[in-house]
Amino acid sequence: MVKADKKKTIRLRQIGSPIRRPESQRKILIGLGLGKMRREVELQDTAEIRGMIKKLPHMVEVIDS
Repeated sequence: MVKADKKKTIRLRQIGSPIRRPESQRKILIGLGLGKMRREVELQDTAEIRGMIKKLPHMVEVIDS
């Protein structure tokens, strides 16, 4: 039996620079908790987060899922 309170997480690493990128892409990076190169964050694996990742495939790398 799986515990209901255990949340799935996803780890992200920023691999692209926000320099010379559209403002919307910069805001998505900030929303993900990124902004500087090679910074890593661990977030809940939700549909909203997956949608943000799909908008930035050239700037964000999924480490674990």
